[in-house]
Amino acid sequence: MNPIIDRMRRTLAAQRKAFLDHPYPSLAERKKKLRALKVLLRRYQEQIVVAVDADFGGRSATETKLVEVMGPILEANHALSSLRRWMRPQRRHTELLFLTNSAHVEYQPKGVVGIIAPWNFPLFLALGPLVAALAAGNRAMIKMSELSPRTTELLARMLGEIFPEDEVAVFGGEVEEAQAFSKLHFDHIVFTGSPAVGRHVMKAASEHLVPVTLELGGKSPALVGPDADFADAAKRIAHGKALNSGQVCLAPDYALVPRGSEMRFAEAVANAFRRMYPTTAGNVDYTAMASDRHAQRMGELIADAEAKGGRVIAAGDGAGRRIALRIVTGVRDDMRIAQEEIFGPILPIMTYDSLDDAIEYVNSRPRPLGFYVFGLNDRALASLKRRTHAGGMSINDWGWHAFNHDLPFGGVGNSGMGSYHGVEGFRELSHAKAVYRRHRFFPVGLFYPPYGGIVPRLAMRMYLGKANAAAPVAGRLPGEARSPG
Repeated sequence: MNPIIDRMRRTLAAQRKAFLDHPYPSLAERKKKLRALKVLLRRYQEQIVVAVDADFGGRSATETKLVEVMGPILEANHALSSLRRWMRPQRRHTELLFLTNSAHVEYQPKGVVGIIAPWNFPLFLALGPLVAALAAGNRAMIKMSELSPRTTELLARMLGEIFPEDEVAVFGGEVEEAQAFSKLHFDHIVFTGSPAVGRHVMKAASEHLVPVTLELGGKSPALVGPDADFADAAKRIAHGKALNSGQVCLAPDYALVPRGSEMRFAEAVANAFRRMYPTTAGNVDYTAMASDRHAQRMGELIADAEAKGGRVIAAGDGAGRRIALRIVTGVRDDMRIAQEEIFGPILPIMTYDSLDDAIEYVNSRPRPLGFYVFGLNDRALASLKRRTHAGGMSINDWGWHAFNHDLPFGGVGNSGMGSYHGVEGFRELSHAKAVYRRHRFFPVGLFYPPYGGIVPRLAMRMYLGKANAAAPVAGRLPGEARSPG
């Protein structure tokens, strides 16, 4: 018996029993847990920096504090300020037929939520869903990536200080343990990762009809309009490619620029990167690729692009796994960088002739997690928002919609399903229970058999109208002769 898998099963049973014993935590209880989590993150922030840095082999301390520590604190703050309103039953209208009765929706905790977190932002993408789960009154089990063992160990120790294991539990392990985790009979699963793995998680969850929230990434475009400030757009796209060394599900995957301006824009991006990172070798502000395998893949993508005629501009030096941004022009559809989510410091630049061409290019590909638009006027922007789909959008910047916690965070189509953050996250991990209450003297019995009374006949006349004699009846079209016999 695998000891980690055995512990997962025992923990799920313990959490399910604890939930049944206390199925609806009060507002005060939920707030107490969220406040305790905030205190914990502040107290452990330096240890978090050390653990994540060790797992990456070089992670910017500022980026770790900004995303891994501040991100969950901001989300908890938003839940704390909104939770009373979210938990309040929502009054709904009855049909006119049921006037004087009442109807409302109660948001009920689902039970035990399984959270599967990736390696690129291990705490933000574990604790973000955890905040939503706790706000909704659930218990949670968290499966961390095999690529973040030190962060996993630290997170387990941290959360163990404030939560018993029958409330929140953390698990490490390799692929075998991840597969077993996704097969457990949770009440909901939140998975963040690649579309390929997301399909396996969804298939495993379907065995028990477990609902899933999938945040999957994809090739998020950055569309630069003809009238955009190229220097400003280049700076923001360069930052999106440089943060965490481009290992971000929301990173701009490629840029779409007006035909003829690709070289000017490529140089602008390179210059913006150099201003942020005069050197990448040994630069503690610049994050390393998470493993030798990931760094090797970047080299393979560049080699493939060059072999197929792409022009590569290096925006800086680099050594080992700290790879400076590469900008590629002359991109062809058969290049790997045009087909695969890059998830690293490579920016392909595609060109377009008109806004319609750019929209057609985006719509011909799987729907992305993010869409970033620079320099369009209000009319063009309105058209683009209506005609394209993406999990979320940032205008004149990249990715920051995900850091505003009153907005939902999630994908669409190939980039995911469902949302967390904000009220959408609370509702995603709650059961919206419809409640109807009959007024004591309401004469619903008038609709009971035997039928034919005046009230049902008047109701049907009001809502259905008079029957049309020319309408098909008994499977016969109008004018069709009755068959003999």
